[in-house]
Amino acid sequence: MIQGIDVSDWQGAVDWTAHAESEVGFAFARATEGDGVVDARFAENWAAMGRSGLVRGAYHVARPHGEPLAQARHFLDTVRLAPGDLAALEFKDGDELPAGEVAAFGRKWCAEVTRRSGLRPLVWTHLHFAADGYCEGLEAYPLWITAPGRPMGRPEVPAPWRAWTIHQYASSPVDLDVFAGSLPELLALGAPDKRAK
Repeated sequence: MIQGIDVSDWQGAVDWTAHAESEVGFAFARATEGDGVVDARFAENWAAMGRSGLVRGAYHVARPHGEPLAQARHFLDTVRLAPGDLAALEFKDGDELPAGEVAAFGRKWCAEVTRRSGLRPLVWTHLHFAADGYCEGLEAYPLWITAPGRPMGRPEVPAPWRAWTIHQYASSPVDLDVFAGSLPELLALGAPDKRAK
C-alpha cells in the first residue's frame, strides 16, 4: 500500500518538500467546485506537487444541482492534466436532489472527464451516501472511500463497488489516505500520454 494525503485551501500553505521526504507517495489537491469556483491555493499546490516528485491528483467538488458537463469542462480547463496525473470527483453531497438525479450527474461528469482526458476518475464518497443510492452506476470508476473511523486499509465497501482503491483513514492535520496497490498500479490510473499513440 502507498501512503497519500489530500489538501485544499483550508489547510493553508503545505510543506510539499517535507511530505515528499516522508512516507507520502501521492497527493490530491482540490481544484474546482461547481462550474465556477477554483480553490485559492490550487495553482500553488499543483505546481509544488509536481516539483516534489509525488504522484499528483486533482479533485472536483460536485454540485449536482448544476450541469455536469459544464463542471467537467471547468475542472479539466483548470487542471490541464499531464500524463500520469490523477483525477477524482468528490461526490458526497446531493444538494437535496433525488438519488437518481444525483447518480446521473456523477455518471455524466465521469464519462465526460474520461472522454476528454482518457482516464477514469476516482469517485470520492462515503458509505452512507453510496448506500442511499447516490452512486448507482458508478462502479466502473475506482472508489475513494472516506472512512476516518475505520482502521487504515480496512474500510467498508458500499454498493455498487466490490473493492476500494483509496481509503481516507484520518483527517488531521491533513487528510491521510492509503492506496491499495503498487506504484505501477497507481500510475496506471493516471492520464495517458497521448503522444505515445
